[in-house]
Amino acid sequence: MEKKHHLPLYATKSGKARIAFQLFALSLFVGICFIFVYRVSNIPSEEEAGRWAWIGLFLSELWFCFYWFMTLVVRWNPIYRCTFKDRLSIRYEEALPDIDIFVCTADPMIEPPAMVINTVLSVMAYDYPPHKLNVYLSDDGCSDLTFYAMVEASSFSKIWLPFCKKFKLEPRSPEAYFRTAVLEPLEDPVKAKEWSSIKKSYEGMKKRIETTTKLGRVSEDIRKQHKVFREWNSVASRRDHQTILQILIDGKDPKAVDIEGQPLPTLVYLAREKRPQYHHNFKAGAVNALIRVSSRISNGPIILILDCDMYSNNSESMRDAVCFFMDEEKGHEFGFVQFPQSFENLTKNDVYGNSLNVISGVEILGFDGNGGPCFVGTGCFHRRNALCGQKYGDQECKANWKGWNDIKIEESASVLEDTSKVLASCTYEEKYAQWGNEMGLKYGCPVENILTGLAIQCRGWRSIYFNPERKGFLGLAPTTLLQTLVQHRRWSEGDFQIFVSRYCPFVYGYKKIPLKLQLSYCAYLLWAPNCLATLYYVAVPSLCLLRGIPLFPKISSAWVLPFAFVIIVHRAYSLGEFVWCGGTFQGWWNGQRMWLFKRISSYFFAFIDNILKLMGFTDSAFAITAKVTKTDVSQRYEQELMEFGASSPMFTIIATMALLNAFCFVGGMKWVLMDMQIWFSNPFTLQILLCALLVIINLPVYQGLFLRKDEGRMPSSVTQWSLMFAALACALACY
Repeated sequence: MEKKHHLPLYATKSGKARIAFQLFALSLFVGICFIFVYRVSNIPSEEEAGRWAWIGLFLSELWFCFYWFMTLVVRWNPIYRCTFKDRLSIRYEEALPDIDIFVCTADPMIEPPAMVINTVLSVMAYDYPPHKLNVYLSDDGCSDLTFYAMVEASSFSKIWLPFCKKFKLEPRSPEAYFRTAVLEPLEDPVKAKEWSSIKKSYEGMKKRIETTTKLGRVSEDIRKQHKVFREWNSVASRRDHQTILQILIDGKDPKAVDIEGQPLPTLVYLAREKRPQYHHNFKAGAVNALIRVSSRISNGPIILILDCDMYSNNSESMRDAVCFFMDEEKGHEFGFVQFPQSFENLTKNDVYGNSLNVISGVEILGFDGNGGPCFVGTGCFHRRNALCGQKYGDQECKANWKGWNDIKIEESASVLEDTSKVLASCTYEEKYAQWGNEMGLKYGCPVENILTGLAIQCRGWRSIYFNPERKGFLGLAPTTLLQTLVQHRRWSEGDFQIFVSRYCPFVYGYKKIPLKLQLSYCAYLLWAPNCLATLYYVAVPSLCLLRGIPLFPKISSAWVLPFAFVIIVHRAYSLGEFVWCGGTFQGWWNGQRMWLFKRISSYFFAFIDNILKLMGFTDSAFAITAKVTKTDVSQRYEQELMEFGASSPMFTIIATMALLNAFCFVGGMKWVLMDMQIWFSNPFTLQILLCALLVIINLPVYQGLFLRKDEGRMPSSVTQWSLMFAALACALACY
């Protein structure tokens, strides 16, 4: 019996086919070495044209090799986890820890309240004791529209939660469930009637919320029913207002029950105080305010952080996470448990490469094997102590799971509301400066999640990555090209900002985390510098082709073999990896296109922004990705037509590179045909093939520039500027 009690609550397995992967990596490394030998042994003399172009290409290839090595480290030792929830239930069902769930929203126009409350309802309906769940919504937009939606959700939860548990529904977001579920003929007419009744109630609630949102104001009748709406009479703007805190459902109140008499989770709305003279620190500031307020209201030892569009897709995710924290042997070591970031609105072939399938299904598994995954910002369960700055190894954090439920808060909801408001005030962090530095999420970085996760690991905590067969959370991916590029610009800017700061893993993590984990972080932190080598490889060989300067070996030369081997084998592995993670060939090809677009636009501007920031010219900013799109844009997205219908410097550089390669390809082919040389002995064959590949990959750009007539075509201003820049570059190359 004693042996059964100590059976682990989770298991870890190593990835398969590691020897085959290691042989692949070794063979690719040998091929790369031969390429370097060719580059060094064939450098043009100082009198020959193209010497500096050759050296630049060699430096670019050195960078690609260095970056490939870091991606290799990430893939070297993936591990897989599984949990034993039955053992958890047998041993600890009555001692499960309280869990505080943070849902963050910032703008009701970009993140519709109807979407927000679906996420809230999905986490309220977890397969977990409801009196141990505490759900907090941080409304950084301070919108009475969002608060009204929360009032509606608190009422609807009384029928939705028992319905979910009675029929064991998945997913437990009402919108997602009713969108995908079909009412099959049921033998039990009572069951069928209940199903239809709940659906009708949800649609009624959704209609009321959407109507109110469209009007942009809450009706006077509703305002009179809830005195809290009076708070908005004192709100000057979304950036200048007092703290608004309301406990909509008090889980400790015996009267807070659903229609079947079962207790409901605690539900809290918070709009922290904002004043123009105080920096609010974006999402990090909002989460830190929630940490403080929740410590006063519920003080759950585990915190789940979610974006408002990332609803719960698996009602057992919470028990999965708790299995890691409550494991008797290793549980006390874990600071956070990260679930993958997955999306429900992807097209069949993932036109914008947003699936993150390879990152979730391969790379973060390798992160875990190298010491623990990074914190991706959403879908993550944190140990409160670790998030609040406690170092692993402190006496009180060892085996602390036994006393997680000892602290009980007995004050009434009204008292807690009054005493907790000060914790969300602007001035609180001036008195306690460690917030945003040593405690809570880190400030001063667009990717506060990466920096926070690194800091937790450097304090001695381990992290866990759990990727269940049924995804734990599903969110919304960007549905336009510009949204995707802007999102990656923010990510890559923040990542590189970390690398060039005192938080660089090689410095901040020295002797605190393993070297292989430091290298794993750098595979993401160095996204932005990738732009330099990529832009060089995209532009210079094509311009040299136009000028008649060879940069690659002839097809008839033996030196072409390492180039062909590295390119073919590396891309074949990439395709196999993508398909193995659930993608399609067309999806992989779209991913290659987006790989190019992001490197020459998002990463380039992120790199420039970081340089300007280091020189003191700019500050970091936070951009919210829109969760709503126009009908015609949505239709083009579903048809997998790229959306270019906005003027942006990023589109200008993409179009310029596409046109430059088209001009160079035509000019290069003309030069080759006029020369009448045999194809295999032509020194420009590989350059022509590279240029042709870039032309093919840019076909959607040419369509957007010249062929399409819909609203998603490239703006005429972008077309004109890119034509001018490309023509100028070609003219200078020929001069």
